[in-house]
Amino acid sequence: MPAKTAKSKRPQHRYVIDVAAPAADKIFDVAAFEKFLHDRIKVQGRTNNLGDSVTITREGDENVIIDASIDFSKRYLKYLTKKFLKKNNLRDWLRVVATSKDTYKLKYFNISNKDEAEESEAEDDEE
Repeated sequence: MPAKTAKSKRPQHRYVIDVAAPAADKIFDVAAFEKFLHDRIKVQGRTNNLGDSVTITREGDENVIIDASIDFSKRYLKYLTKKFLKKNNLRDWLRVVATSKDTYKLKYFNISNKDEAEESEAEDDEE
């Protein structure tokens, strides 16, 4: 009977952040976002320590893909994305929504419906 060898199971995580809508409207700079992630993602408590364990790539102006061969939280990506939006004053118009187990999507808030409701309430108050 052959002896079993203990193989260390390395986690493979592949996360996608879909930025197609704001990038198409030219209010979101995908290259700057990719650089922001590259500079801010911490590995073992240190920034600029990505090495081969985390790779960040982008597919045109639609997706930013993060491949990690270490334990990596999807929630951490949401945190960093929201931080980037706040830094660029986009947090009031965009939100980060999970569309699947390994995907986030940047969506616009429905501001137009809110404005129409406020206008109709103001008209009701005047009468």
